[in-house]
This record gives sequence, C-alpha cells and structure tokens, in this order.
Amino acid sequence: MEIQNSKNIILVVDDSRTYLVVLSQILKKQGYKVETASNGKQALKSVQSTLPDLILLDIQMPEMNGYEVCQKLKADDKTREIPIIFISGLNKIIDKLKAFSLGGVDYISKPFKKEDVLARVETHLKLHRLQQQLAAQNQELQKALEELRNTQEELIQAEKMAALGQLIAGVAHEINNPLSAINSSVMTINNFLTQTITQLPEFFRSLSEEKQQAFFALLQTSLAKETLLSTKEERELKRKLISQLKNIEDADIVADTLVDMGIYDNVEEFLSLLQAPDSEIILDFAYKLSNLQRSSKTIETASQRASKVVFALKKFARFDQSGQKVEANITDGIETVLTLFHNKLKHDIEVIKHYAPLPPILCYPDELNQVWTNLIQNALQAMDYKGTLTIKVSQQDKQAFISMTDSGKGIAEEIKEKIFEPFFTTKGAGEGSGLGLDIVRKIIEKHEGNIAVESQPGKTTFTVSIPIH
Repeated sequence: MEIQNSKNIILVVDDSRTYLVVLSQILKKQGYKVETASNGKQALKSVQSTLPDLILLDIQMPEMNGYEVCQKLKADDKTREIPIIFISGLNKIIDKLKAFSLGGVDYISKPFKKEDVLARVETHLKLHRLQQQLAAQNQELQKALEELRNTQEELIQAEKMAALGQLIAGVAHEINNPLSAINSSVMTINNFLTQTITQLPEFFRSLSEEKQQAFFALLQTSLAKETLLSTKEERELKRKLISQLKNIEDADIVADTLVDMGIYDNVEEFLSLLQAPDSEIILDFAYKLSNLQRSSKTIETASQRASKVVFALKKFARFDQSGQKVEANITDGIETVLTLFHNKLKHDIEVIKHYAPLPPILCYPDELNQVWTNLIQNALQAMDYKGTLTIKVSQQDKQAFISMTDSGKGIAEEIKEKIFEPFFTTKGAGEGSGLGLDIVRKIIEKHEGNIAVESQPGKTTFTVSIPIH
C-alpha cells in the first residue's frame, strides 16, 4: 500500500518498547517519517521541536497517561489541530468514549492488525490534509469577502460623491440666494443709517402731535404684518388700493409703497395723513423705518436657510468609518436629502409627505441617505423635473416602510427585473453608471431589509422595508 506523500511525520507514543518498534517498522515501510516517545513528557517535548502530521498515542503510561497528553495538546493553539489516534489495550466503551470526548479522531485496540493501523492512519492523514486545504480556502474566501466589502464601501462612497456632485450646482444656488438676500438687506440698513437717521430728529419736530400719532400707527401696522404675498396677490391688492386712493396724488406710487409695507387693509384711518401736503416725506420715512425690520427679518431667514443647507450638506457628505450601526431617525435622513434637492424641487415638483411616527432605527445612516438620494434623483429624472413626488414613512409590526412614488412615465415591464442589476441603465452616456439601484439594493440587504418596485405609466413606487430592532 504505497502512498503519494512520503513526507508525513507520525509520532508514536507508547511505554512499550515492543509496540514502539513494531509500529515504527510498519509505518516506515510505507514511507512515513516516524518519531517516537516512550512517555507523555517526551511526547510533549518532541511535539514542540517537530510538529507531526498525526500522533499514535497509548493510554496506559506512567507519570502522565494518554488522556492527559491529549488534553495538553488540545489546549495548545500550536498543536490542537494535530489528529490523535488512541491505540490501547483498554477495550471498554467508557474508555473509548473518553478518548473521543478529549479530541481523539479514532481508537485502535491492542493487539492490532497491521492493515487496520495503516488504513486508519492514511484515512486520517487524508482528512487532515483536506481540513487544512479547506481552512486555507476559507481564509482566502474570508480575505476575498473582506476585499469585496471594502470595494462595496468604496463604490457606495464614490456613488455618494457622484450624487453630491450632481447636487452641487443646486446647493450653490441655495446658498447664493440667501447670501444675496443678506447682502441686499445689509445695504438697505447701511443706506438708512448713512442717509436717513440724521434727519429723524428734524423730521419728528416737524410733525404735529396728531400727525405723530398717525405716523406711529402707520408704522406699527406695517411692523405687525408678517404675511408673505405672491406677486399675483400684490398686484390685486395694489389695484384695490388705487381705487381707494383715487383722491390722492400719485395714487399708484402710494399704493405700491403701502403694499410693500404690508398695509392694505383698513387704509381709511390713514387717508388724512396720506392727503397732507408733506405726506410724501412722511410715507417715505415710515417705509424706510419699517424696511429696517423687514431687512433684519430677511437676514435672519436667509441665515437660517443657508445654515440649514450647509448643515444638510455636512450630514450628507460625512463618511462614518466606524463600521458600527447607530440609532438614527429615518425621517431626518430623508429631510436632509430633500433639503439638498430643494433647488430642483421648488419650481415644478410638488412634494407630498406622509410621515408616521417612527422610533430611531439601528442602522448605517450615511448609507441610508445614499438610498434616499438615489431614489429621489431617479424619481425626479423619471418626471423630467415636473410632477408629484409622494413620500410615505410608516411602521407595521417590527418593520419600517419607506415608499417614494413619482408621477413619471413609468418603468417598462421588460426591464423591470433588470433595474437592480449592476451597470444596467436606461440613461444616456455620462448620465449614470448603472450602479445606483444595485448599490441601493446592497445597502438595504445590509440592513436585512427589502426593496420592491411597482410601476405603471404615471405612477412608479419604490418601497423599502427595514427591520426595527
């Protein structure tokens, strides 16, 4: 019975000189390299200097029996994987059970047959080789899996930054608008401070007590108004005011000024003031003073808007490298993404939100933000940036459901099954990598969730479900 591998090292441990010699001769004739030890201590010392591929171990030995030797070998990381075949004259079931419970792979009873020993030795050497190969393959697979995970993380980050790049123009516009409003308001305040404030004492001295009361009533009415009017509403109010101011010179100019100040109701109480010879000066001062408050409110609102966009941008662009799930509010993440899309949504897109209360979810918030970004971006493109986007957040049992429905042209039935495949895209060259929905699916699966799509012309819904742990 020749074997292919003649370099296997077998350690034979037995206190019987006869058995040591017999076993050594049998194994050497088969091409094995044999080491011997006559007691447990010698066996442990031999293993430390030369690791065998297999051990034949007697049980009944002085000082340290075979069971104790096996326990020590299995307790050592260096030697625990070496297969041990017990070979003993003890033939009771309880002795064999103990041998297997301590980690033995087989049990040969003395006296033994040569063929039986060789068959079992070869079998367990082959099994050990296969286990080693399997362990090496598992290690390679683990390494490949880790590389795959790293690649996926890089793809997610690359897709996130690509989406961020598409949003940059809109984000810049969203920041430039409030900055322009702030700049304009600051100029208004500066002009007032440099040109008008020095004239106020003389202006108030020139007013009679009755005119002063009327002036302050006009100013307070203006300052109390906070409602923002549309251009259409302003036009209608100005036309109405002009008819009420028909006996006043330059009624159209006065009407424009009053509407700008927020004064368009019950103007009868101010008619005497507006009909006075110095009404133009009085109205100009009232307009400039009320404009101070409007300018300060504009600065406050614009600053909040810019801060909101910058905060959303920071939340979106950050990359959590801890690799750990954290508790996060799903709705907050969706709102962050909507803030960054505001410039593309505010004109021809109606956003309808149905947010049911939802507890914080243990998740990877950065990656979920990427999901909402891709789904919203796809919805907008499907609608050619004109239509209705409906977002629903709900909870059922232990699942959170997030659906996004657009009123676009829909997804053709023949490609519906392909949209989640990597690199599949219906967009033109340079418009998409085809990785967006594939990454979305992988992120959702990473959260142990699911994503489904239903589509017909005029209504496409992507529904994401995520378990609430």
